[in-house]
Amino acid sequence: MATSPRTAPPEPSRTASVAMLLAAVCLVAANMRPAITDLGPLLDQIGADTGMSVSALGVLAAVPLVAWALFSPLAHDLSRRFGQPRVLLCSLVVLLAGTLVRSLPGPVVSLWIGTAIIGIGIAIINVLMPAVVKREFSGHVAAVTATYTALLAGLGAVSSGVVVPISHIDFGGQPAGWRFALLVTGAALLPFAIAGWWWAHRGAGRAHSRAASPKGRTGIWADPVAWLVAVYMGLQASMFYMFVTWLAPLSMSTGRSEVVAGVDVMVYQLFSLAGSLLLPLILRGGLERWAPALIPSLAIIGVVGLMLAPGAILLWASLIGLTGGATLAMSLTLMAQRARDHDASAALSGMSQSVGYVIAAFGPVAFGALHSVTGGWIASLALVLAVLTLLTVVGVFAGRDRFVLERR
Repeated sequence: MATSPRTAPPEPSRTASVAMLLAAVCLVAANMRPAITDLGPLLDQIGADTGMSVSALGVLAAVPLVAWALFSPLAHDLSRRFGQPRVLLCSLVVLLAGTLVRSLPGPVVSLWIGTAIIGIGIAIINVLMPAVVKREFSGHVAAVTATYTALLAGLGAVSSGVVVPISHIDFGGQPAGWRFALLVTGAALLPFAIAGWWWAHRGAGRAHSRAASPKGRTGIWADPVAWLVAVYMGLQASMFYMFVTWLAPLSMSTGRSEVVAGVDVMVYQLFSLAGSLLLPLILRGGLERWAPALIPSLAIIGVVGLMLAPGAILLWASLIGLTGGATLAMSLTLMAQRARDHDASAALSGMSQSVGYVIAAFGPVAFGALHSVTGGWIASLALVLAVLTLLTVVGVFAGRDRFVLERR
């Protein structure tokens, strides 16, 4: 009697697979900013403990941005050789390793090395996530990007708000300190992201992300649309990280406590979350064309408010935060919208983030240097106004419906 052939175990339905992948994307998003945003509220503690100057602290805050600029171009080639799922998984492990190294007791060099490793891990993830969204959620790019960005901003906000209280936890009559606080806020959720991403991509090999031939993709560096996206990315990131780094010290200069200043940074980022979620509502009809140029107007009002009435810092930080979240989501959306396929999206993402974070890295350093030289905040805030003005101008051109790697 013939035996029936052995049946293969049923594969998960498309709906279940998409749900698993969306959950994995959300877990990754939740770990993309805490290791960065937890630094600003602790700058005073770190400076007092290590003897680092204000200028040196500004450079420390810029280290991840420099790493993003240097390593973003590698992400596209790595994903072609080893596959996006595998590269993203390894990048999450690198991020965890950097967070552990940064919190090691002893010489302050571990703080610098760990911060650089954190930047390398996030650099690769930053580049590949827009391509993942383009490939897996092509019909819902704006909505998924907004969700991803909102989680990114939301967990970054929570990190900023709790990192100072964690550093004050009493351990045998001694405060836990800034190293322990950085470890808790930076690494608490990373094991879940690593496990979730692995589970959603079991069996995915390097062929998972091989698409078009690399030929032609090098032209991204000569493409005017790509440069518009890159400059837009850089200017918005520069504005965002100037405030993530220096809003707490600015808040403390108005008489607010260290803990309250950390809460101010949290509120700033919570409104960034709101800005991310509101973006899909803006990208409708004729308003979509002008959205990249219109969004910075709220931050311009907020910065002018900080100059004229710093006592209302929460109000102004809220307006600036709305712009910060919406422009980040706008940048990631442009990386997907201005490409015809996920391979072009990965190339555009790598190029624009490499260029963008070169621009962004100067922001926290210049902001801190102007404060150090003048002893006040007006010159630093004037720098932000200049950045926002340029962002508005670039947004006018970036909003045009064109694609990269096309002959025009």
